[in-house]
Amino acid sequence: MKTRIITAIVALAVFLPFVIYGKLPFELLSMLLAAIALYEILVMTKQHLFSVNGIITLVLTLIIAAPTWFIDWLEEYSITQMEIIFVCMALLLSYTVFSKNRYHFDQVGIGVLAAFYTGLGFHYLAETRNAGLEYVIFALLIVWMTDTMAYFVGRSIGKHKLAPNVSPNKTVEGFVGGIVFAVLIAGGYYLYMGLGGNPVVIAGLIIVLSIFGQLGDLVESALKRYYGVKDSGKLLPGHGGILDRFDNLLFVLPLLLPLLHILQIL
Repeated sequence: MKTRIITAIVALAVFLPFVIYGKLPFELLSMLLAAIALYEILVMTKQHLFSVNGIITLVLTLIIAAPTWFIDWLEEYSITQMEIIFVCMALLLSYTVFSKNRYHFDQVGIGVLAAFYTGLGFHYLAETRNAGLEYVIFALLIVWMTDTMAYFVGRSIGKHKLAPNVSPNKTVEGFVGGIVFAVLIAGGYYLYMGLGGNPVVIAGLIIVLSIFGQLGDLVESALKRYYGVKDSGKLLPGHGGILDRFDNLLFVLPLLLPLLHILQIL
């Protein structure tokens, strides 16, 4: 417990100034976190980052994670982000030929999916911060309240297992409790900040994001269980890796801004 607390304090001391300042430093930090999360997945799946396929997968991840303005200049040469993504995928598939199937199609699939999984999530982390600090805080409140209260409610009154084969300690009661507290706390913050929108619609938005956040946690748990690892990495002593800490947000952030846009229309 002491190690977890110390790590959390140090991590917050490093992370929060970037969040508050935003702009280029936070965008670069988001790309770095995407690269670390990719590395953790490659290690879990017994692939090497410093290899031909690992480097191509890293480039693909960074292209996806990069803020939009990073690659806008390529449009002057009639090159789009999708075309770069296709080239990376084509190179990975081509490498299966030249590696004589030491690197095979299944690993290509893992690499490409990992690049989108981590890249998109951290891309939207930077995009959400660019939209305003209040929206990052809103997302963090949804995730933190869902995660924290799901744990405490589950321990207090949880009787029905949610996904025993993936995460034995999670319960249906905790799942619901996390959603309720996310609506109360994150919803209260949203209304207090005067960000606009119908309270009922805001509550519905938070419910959707809370559910997706918990799904993100379960997906990462399933990934770790399949590959027989306890944590995705060891970067954060007592907390695991970057993927362990951001698994909820990777599912929440790509939906947050589009749903908020719809909310404002309504």
